[in-house]
Amino acid sequence: MKYWRGYLTAGIFGFFTWMLTQFAKTHEELIDMFYPYVSRMVQNTLSAWSSAVSYPVWQVLAAVGILVVIASIVLMVILRWNPIQWFGWVLAAVSIVYFLHTGIYGLNSYAGPLADDIRLDEEEYTLSQLVDATTYYRDKANDLSTQMPRNTDGSLNFPDFDTLAAQADNGFRHLTYDDYYPVFAGDDSPVKKLGWASFYTASGITGVTMGLTGEAAVNPEVPAVSLPFTMCHELSHRRCIALERDANFGAYLACRANDSTQFRYSGYFMAYRYCYNALVSAGGSVQAQAISSGETAELTRDLADYRTFFAQKQSAKATKVADKVNDTYIKASGDSSGVASYGEVCDLLVNLYLEEEVKPNMVEPEPTFDPLDKSQVDLGDLLGDWG
Repeated sequence: MKYWRGYLTAGIFGFFTWMLTQFAKTHEELIDMFYPYVSRMVQNTLSAWSSAVSYPVWQVLAAVGILVVIASIVLMVILRWNPIQWFGWVLAAVSIVYFLHTGIYGLNSYAGPLADDIRLDEEEYTLSQLVDATTYYRDKANDLSTQMPRNTDGSLNFPDFDTLAAQADNGFRHLTYDDYYPVFAGDDSPVKKLGWASFYTASGITGVTMGLTGEAAVNPEVPAVSLPFTMCHELSHRRCIALERDANFGAYLACRANDSTQFRYSGYFMAYRYCYNALVSAGGSVQAQAISSGETAELTRDLADYRTFFAQKQSAKATKVADKVNDTYIKASGDSSGVASYGEVCDLLVNLYLEEEVKPNMVEPEPTFDPLDKSQVDLGDLLGDWG
C-alpha cells in the first residue's frame, strides 16, 4: 500500500480540482458574484509580498523544484528507491500545486466576461464594419507613429524596461478612478523581467502571470512597440482578468488611457494588428491591402520590425511545444478556444468602435405621420361622440 500513497494523494487533489472546476462550470453566475473579488484580494496580498524582490519568485521556486527532482532521481538510483513510488509522489506534488492554483486564481476563467464589467454590448458585426474598425485603429496608430522618438535608422527609441514598467499602472488607475471600472483596480507593483528571456523568446512567450505568487512577468526581449501592451496584458491577468481575449482587451484599454504616448501607440498598434489579421482571416484580403496602403512610413516600419523579430528569434519546434502546452492549459481552464482566444479580442475592439464612434453619430429618422395609422392616432374619444 505504501507504494501507492503518492498516487492516492495525487488522485485526491486531482478530484478536488475537478470538483472545483465542475462547480464553477455549473454555477458561473455565483462564481462571478464573489470569486473574482476574493481572488483579487489574494493576488494583491501576494503581489505586495513578492514585490520585495525584483526577480520573479516563481522562477526561483521552479528552479528549486527542478533541482529537487534531479537530486531525488540521483538518490533513487543510489539508494535503490522504488521508481513507481517516486513517480507517485512527483505526481502528488504537481497535483497539489495545480489544486492551489485553481483555488487561488484559476476559477477566474469561469467568471463573467470583461465586456459585462465595462457595460459593453457584444453584437454580431458585418465585414464592412470590420473594415471600418480596422481603418479607425490604423488611423489612430498612424497619428501616433509620427510622434514616437526614433533612432537614426528609423527604429523606435522607447524608454528602458524599468521606466516603462513604472508607467504601466497609470492607465489602470485612470480606468478605475476616472471611468469608474472597479474591475481594473489592483496592486500597483510593476511587472518584472522574465529570467532566461532567450528561452521564452524562442518559444514565442512574451509574458507569464503566476497566480500562486501574484507576479506579472514580461519577456524583456519583445519588440519595443509591443512591450507596453504586453506589460498591460500581464497586469490585466494579475487583476484576475483570466481569459486571454479579455486580458488583451484590458491591455488595449489601459494603454489607451495611459498618459504616455508610447503606451497609447502600443495599444493602437496592437489593436490595428488584431483587426487587420481578423479581416484577412474573414476573407477581406483586398480590403486589408487597401487599408495597409494608407499606413504611414513609420507604422509600416514598426510592423515590419515586429514581424522580423519573431521570424528571426522564434524556434518553430519550441514554439510548437509551447503553443501546445498553452493551448492545453487554456482549454483546461475553461476556455474552449485555446490559444485562438488571443485573436478573439478583435470582436471586442470592433464592438467598442461601434459603441464609441458609430452609434453616437447615428441620427434617428424623423417619424412619418400617417393619419390612417391607428397606432399614431387615438380615435377613441371621437368614436365615442359619434356612438
